Amino acid sequence: MIRTIISLPREIKVWLDDYSKKNNRPTAETIREALMLYKKKVDAETKDVLKISHGLWKSKKADASKYIESIRDEWK
Repeated sequence: MIRTIISLPREIKVWLDDYSKKNNRPTAETIREALMLYKKKVDAETKDVLKISHGLWKSKKADASKYIESIRDEWK
């Protein structure tokens, strides 16, 4: 496992220490678990966006490549 140092506001550090003590576990373990849960949430949201957006152009009669080029031309 790789060790890292993070900076936290005092109230978050106090809360983490209290929460960890109440649950009889090291603070580092609490942080690891929270980050793993956050990663799962972000990964699931990414998959949801891909699922929702899949096939958006299927019903369009426009050529997606031409549309993208027209948008890029607006930037010039």
